Amino acid sequence: MHTQTVTVGSAVGLHARPAAIISEKVEELGAEITLAVPGGEPVDAASSLLIMTLGAANGDKVEVTGPDQAAVDTIAALVAQDLDA
Repeated sequence: MHTQTVTVGSAVGLHARPAAIISEKVEELGAEITLAVPGGEPVDAASSLLIMTLGAANGDKVEVTGPDQAAVDTIAALVAQDLDA
């Protein structure tokens, strides 16, 4: 498994719009990706609702984990972007 820790870039954190964008990309990639706040339980990144349960705010760290490095890199880059801009 590959893991990358990134800082949430969206001004509103991982709420509705950013969570939907991330989950849609995970579905598109067909990858099994999880997101977690350090020390927390990982959630399925293909579910926008589960992503929102993380409560990750702007500037928080999030761990992106999956079996495919390219998919992890893609999702980590989305988490780091301001998807509400």
